[in-house]
Amino acid sequence: MGGPTRQAQRLPSLTGLRWFAAFAVFGFHLYHSPVRMIDPSVETVLRVLFGPGSVGVPFFFILSGFVLTWSARPGDRVVAFWRRRAARVVPNHVVTWLAVLAVLAAAGRVPAPGPTLTGLVLLQAWIPVEAYYYAVNVPAWSLSCEMAFYALFPVLLPLLRRVPGQRLWMVAAILLAGIWVVPFFSLPMSAELAEWWVWVFPITRVLEFALGVTIALMIKDGRWRGPGLAVSAALTLAAYLTQPFVWEAWQRVAWMAAPLALLVAAVATSDLAGRRSWLQSPVMIWLGEISFAFYLVHQPVIRFGARVLTGDRPSPLALLAAGVGMLALAVLLSWLLYRLIEHPLERRLGRPRRTSPAVSGSRPG
Repeated sequence: MGGPTRQAQRLPSLTGLRWFAAFAVFGFHLYHSPVRMIDPSVETVLRVLFGPGSVGVPFFFILSGFVLTWSARPGDRVVAFWRRRAARVVPNHVVTWLAVLAVLAAAGRVPAPGPTLTGLVLLQAWIPVEAYYYAVNVPAWSLSCEMAFYALFPVLLPLLRRVPGQRLWMVAAILLAGIWVVPFFSLPMSAELAEWWVWVFPITRVLEFALGVTIALMIKDGRWRGPGLAVSAALTLAAYLTQPFVWEAWQRVAWMAAPLALLVAAVATSDLAGRRSWLQSPVMIWLGEISFAFYLVHQPVIRFGARVLTGDRPSPLALLAAGVGMLALAVLLSWLLYRLIEHPLERRLGRPRRTSPAVSGSRPG
């Protein structure tokens, strides 16, 4: 398949970039919390800065496919791969899920057993009912998608490896076209079903994951010819700022997919070229490392913080201070979750065990 593949070098700038995606989602949830209703000026600022912030999720899906492909090990074992991914995701999820459930129980707002248990085992994204896919800890719906991606990856990667290198561009174009076609099917649906079909359903969201896989293969084989970092960043920013003016069904995924894919590829190729970046700074790497934990804890912090705020009529300055406080608290909780749960359990549970049949990382003969 094409020329010689690159070795899986570290790409630290992508780690730093993860923080901005997580922060955008934080801002999005802050904008959609009761905080924005307190003061019109605050609502305007939040809308401009964070109205399109949900684009952090398609970024994570594309990045997930890219990183898993980039780090795939020749001769890797399917069970070993699944164990490593479970060790990465499940501990953080279970701890945050149970913590949020405990707070909801204390407030007398426990969801029904069906949504609660379905979400705990990360199957909620398959059920087209909002009470299920957004139950308890809302951001966990995307982990349900990620688990589906992980299940598919040992089959998807060998299939895409069989595509001749010069035709990977065609695969990327087909995947992008599919992402743009998905919203058409949602037009006759109810609002709840359309939300699930475009935004939550793992089968439609796997297109972004597969796009990340395809881009990584192109870069590994030295076939990537996309724009550089400055152009890709400018395109992403332009798409972000113009997203509110796009037809709603195409806003959050289709409009952003291509710019985000270009940005991921540009940041990766910049690192491969040895260019220094502020995204590689110790602070950005640290923020990137805790970004997964931050993604899981930020929305409960906003949800419960907003309930406290709406009891008064604080000034815009007080609201700004409250928003900064929520951010600081979410970062602190994220660091604790990363340090006490995510990092140690990922290392312990992800250790190699007895071998199993190889699939995901090997190149087909």
